[in-house]
Amino acid sequence: MTADRTSTAAPAAPPGLRCWVPRGVYRPQTDSQLLRRALRREGIVRGTDVLDLGTGSGLLAVEAARLGGRVTAVDISWRAVLTARCNAVLNGQSVRVRHGDLTSAVRGRRFDLVIANPPYVPAPDDRPPRGLARAWDAGRDGRLLVDRVCDAVPQVLRSAGTLLLVHSHLCGIDRTLDRLAGAGLRTDVVERARLPFGPVLRSRLGRLRERGMATGDAMEELVVIRAEQP
Repeated sequence: MTADRTSTAAPAAPPGLRCWVPRGVYRPQTDSQLLRRALRREGIVRGTDVLDLGTGSGLLAVEAARLGGRVTAVDISWRAVLTARCNAVLNGQSVRVRHGDLTSAVRGRRFDLVIANPPYVPAPDDRPPRGLARAWDAGRDGRLLVDRVCDAVPQVLRSAGTLLLVHSHLCGIDRTLDRLAGAGLRTDVVERARLPFGPVLRSRLGRLRERGMATGDAMEELVVIRAEQP
């Protein structure tokens, strides 16, 4: 079993990159590829300071390093930390990988670009997820980590720094745009994709419909939100 959020699983690594993903670590999928596309448009050059929050396999951190960035990757899972370190070595890239809870691992530092692909799948309840479910479960409204990223990132962005955040429409695109705008950031949606529910969401379809979070077509829209510090 892999930590599928969506049914259209993208290849584990794009051409030119190697990616090892053990059991219990989120395998790059469509959301990862959307975020990668947005990342590549940011004009990363040598010396750009990049922070990857919730790095998982580390694939996007490796991509940012390959583009010339000075990359720090953070994850609360030790398995993900070790996986990201291995993938950096496999691809011959230098990535500083830290164990920690979001920005607590980089206190006092500022970055030009922050990327994040946090868990965003609505869960049956608000209990902290355990085991494999940590890769996707995010409380009843799917915003357990999304809100924390929105609140924490403005404190670590440099002037004109940028956040790229990917998540599903199920946890509220407009809510995220409003929350980031409320923190003083300029916001826009720069990537969208519509696809069928994956295994986890299909198993919760009845509950999601009861809450008004899903319609009869069982389709999900993924977005990448870009937010820039003035």
